[in-house]
Amino acid sequence: MSNIVSVKELLEAGAHFGHQVSRWNPKMRPYIFTTKGGIHIMDLDQTVSALKKAIQFVTGVTALGHQCLFVGTKKQAKPVIESEAKRSGQYFVSNRWLGGMLTNFKTIKASITRLETLEKQMASPDFEKFTKRERLTMEREAAKHESVLGGIKAMTRVPGVVFIIDPKKEEIAKKEANRLKIPVVAIVDTNCNPDGIDYVIPANDDAIRSIQIITGAIADACEEGMRQRQAALAKQEVLPEGEEKPKAFTTERDINEKAKAYVGKDKKEVIIENKEAEKFSSAKVKEGTA
Repeated sequence: MSNIVSVKELLEAGAHFGHQVSRWNPKMRPYIFTTKGGIHIMDLDQTVSALKKAIQFVTGVTALGHQCLFVGTKKQAKPVIESEAKRSGQYFVSNRWLGGMLTNFKTIKASITRLETLEKQMASPDFEKFTKRERLTMEREAAKHESVLGGIKAMTRVPGVVFIIDPKKEEIAKKEANRLKIPVVAIVDTNCNPDGIDYVIPANDDAIRSIQIITGAIADACEEGMRQRQAALAKQEVLPEGEEKPKAFTTERDINEKAKAYVGKDKKEVIIENKEAEKFSSAKVKEGTA
């Protein structure tokens, strides 16, 4: 598992500073420690505890073979989102969230296909045969698609978890994830509504250092989950002769003898016995949610 961030690190990063008292959302009251100079100060002990739970969850999701979608389009979050998502091999949206990016993924996929086609045409020797005006038009169209869809070009299905910086700004992303019952992990400042977020990480979502530390921890969790998955897959390759070799593990039983899942409208976490794990996994595949 990735290293747990300490209270001292968060304090030095200014993660405890919320917004002005006049801009707060009352639903964030449980995470506020005190008020100083007209600004809410968040309880960093709760931040560390919440981040630890979020890390455990994201590790488990990626260990099952799912991807994490990093979302952060505000100026100070954009470079962090891009670098950490790329480092951990995950998807990201850092420029603009297109309505329907999750709920209408088939249409978004068509735009991704168009981008791939343009890239192939521009890389082809025949590209020089087009007129200068045609080449310029194609390059502009490709650049436009790349700025919005570049971080999800490889996405073939909806992610297993969505990580959001500032759910107030990324309200549409949060709502789409909720509609598809995709778990949401988010950095939530004192002016945000924590409703609809499965793992609330109360922290400053404007300070670059605060964003960097927490996003980096989530990216580390993704890498750890992928490492656990690869270790489990490699283990399957050395089964004794004569035993049936599974095509690929689909539950956590190969990692920690458990299988976690979110079921029902409330996305309640349940533990499934090993004998039921495969049955549950097959059901999710049939529903198109795996």
